[in-house]
Amino acid sequence: MKKIVIKALTKSIWVYHAACSPCNNCDIEILDLLTPRHDVERFGISLVGSIKHADAMLVTGVPNMKTAPRIKEVYEQMPKPGVVIAIGSCACGGNMFRDSYNFVKPLDEIIPVDAYVPGCPPKPEAMIMGVVKLIKKLKGL
Repeated sequence: MKKIVIKALTKSIWVYHAACSPCNNCDIEILDLLTPRHDVERFGISLVGSIKHADAMLVTGVPNMKTAPRIKEVYEQMPKPGVVIAIGSCACGGNMFRDSYNFVKPLDEIIPVDAYVPGCPPKPEAMIMGVVKLIKKLKGL
């Protein structure tokens, strides 16, 4: 059973993008992945509009009092097994908003995070490398 799951998660990854109050720089870079220059769809990676169809969840921004419970709720709706990728320095650890009055706690204390792609904003190449490292991790390489 585990071999089937790993093969399904590494062949054609459907991704849902969840935003936790981001500044939108990471969101713009995620959209850049779909342009002809990077074209991640040739690797089988495509954005989907519903978490219920996703294999992976990309999370950008800082979890605050309003988004933290909702991001947990969205994660619980994701079909299992699924992976979570934190995109950007804010999602990875809070960055400059860590001492803000509205910062709840880091994303990995709310939902389990499988891969981190730091940067403000991370470049599309870094996001592709993060997905490649996650695939290698799932395959046990």
